[in-house]
Amino acid sequence: MRKIYLLAFLCSGFLFASAQEPTRRDSLQGGLPFERTCFNVLRYDLNIKVDPTKKWIFGANEITFKVIEPTKKIQLDLFDNMIIDGITSKEFGRLESTRDENAVFVHFNKALEKNKTYTIHFSYHGNPIVARNAPWDGGFVFKKDQKGLDFIGVAVQGTGASLWYPCKDSQSDEPDLGASIKVAVPNGLMNVSNGRFLGSKDLGDGYTRWDWEVINPINNYDITVNIADYVHIHDEHNGLDLDYYVLRDNEEKARKHFEADVKPMLDCFQLKFGKYPFWEDGYKLVETPYLGMEHQSAVAYGNQYKKGYRGMDLSGTGVGMQFDYITIHETGHEWFGNSITSKDIADMWIHEGFTTYTETVFIECTQGYEAAMKYVNGQSRNVRNDKPIIGKFGVNREGSGDMYYKGSLLLNTLRHVVADDERWWAILLKYAETYKKQIIDTPTVIDYFNKETGYNLTTIFNQYLKYTAIPHLEIQADNNKFKYRWKTDEPQFNMPIDIQIGTKKIRLQPTNEWQKFSESITSIKEITVFTDKFYIKYN
Repeated sequence: MRKIYLLAFLCSGFLFASAQEPTRRDSLQGGLPFERTCFNVLRYDLNIKVDPTKKWIFGANEITFKVIEPTKKIQLDLFDNMIIDGITSKEFGRLESTRDENAVFVHFNKALEKNKTYTIHFSYHGNPIVARNAPWDGGFVFKKDQKGLDFIGVAVQGTGASLWYPCKDSQSDEPDLGASIKVAVPNGLMNVSNGRFLGSKDLGDGYTRWDWEVINPINNYDITVNIADYVHIHDEHNGLDLDYYVLRDNEEKARKHFEADVKPMLDCFQLKFGKYPFWEDGYKLVETPYLGMEHQSAVAYGNQYKKGYRGMDLSGTGVGMQFDYITIHETGHEWFGNSITSKDIADMWIHEGFTTYTETVFIECTQGYEAAMKYVNGQSRNVRNDKPIIGKFGVNREGSGDMYYKGSLLLNTLRHVVADDERWWAILLKYAETYKKQIIDTPTVIDYFNKETGYNLTTIFNQYLKYTAIPHLEIQADNNKFKYRWKTDEPQFNMPIDIQIGTKKIRLQPTNEWQKFSESITSIKEITVFTDKFYIKYN
């Protein structure tokens, strides 16, 4: 999650930048030149110290990678306000580097061998960018809790993980063997990061280092630090470790609040999408000084123990006040975004559309079909149809924020195109399991659903994802009959639609050409179009 808006809740920061023409900096961050594709990251070993007073980071990242094609130069990334202290390797000693914007090109004095594994040690320091309004713009958040103690977090989706640590800052490559995150913070505070807690060590200089280990592949922007005077609550559910790290004064409140949603949510999601994908790393909710983020196995939670979204229902139906939006939505990302990841952020609807749909799925699991349909259709009030959902590739550009609600409504539409719930849930489950812990793109999604449904859904996906307008169903009286067609940007658009005449339910197969209905009717006012099941415009 990064971009949620409702009426006056509009995004800033990175989103403002997204509206500008792509720059060289954008191409360096979003592109895939040879210097990036010639190697595959295997592991990050991050070891840093955070000084809350100076808002300063000092440390290093050991980057282990496998060479795909021989090269004497690779591209890593670190924002240019951060200082490089040195890059070394056992094989080559001290390495030279050159900067181009936020890109750091590391030079080797001889070609790296294909299929060989190397490790470099990248030391750095500096004051990372401080977010103005996390999680909508990227950066660190330095706040105080009610006792005046430091309360620190970081959220960098879209802006880039290289804002605070050196990495190959592209969604196209995750460290296959996971990561270790060692973070030293002032004594009396705790750091919580992704994966399993390995232990802490008093460094004897007023700092304690907290060590965490992730064994699954992980998105760069998911790697996180959370620093506060935390209390730890442990639970388990059907063998899965549940760990909550909350501010000390919120312990009792948190125990009650998380109990209401977490276990029913996990039961629902595992039924519909398969086993929790990061079982080995456990499941955590970590209280943060910002609203929330899908940090893998350490989900950021800042909804202040309220139902809805900051105490509001984004659907405007009342249904959304029955659960904590941040818990449900951000955990849904564990399947869609963290497990199944888009290669380019232009395809972020693969994260956000499916995850927004998990909210509707949770409602159906807990409140039934009618409540779910009420909720998902209520979300349509947040759709702006301002620009295409799919963004610009290769320049670190997302598409429209409609990737959330319009993406969810697209999936609800596809469900009713299939018109067989048992089959639909089987297809969705197989999708989550087929691409588990993989990096994919939109054509892969379309090909999968075409194959599994047995329908050619390509024009449907294209209309919703590549154009601003939704399909427009036109029905006109024609003597004592009626004619109908789709009006769309996508040529040769073909999507079935269910209508009802009197008590009779009928499936039409409109195209962009006028077709005449064979049976007589008294008036087209007799016709009911199921716009609650299909996200369309209808005259």
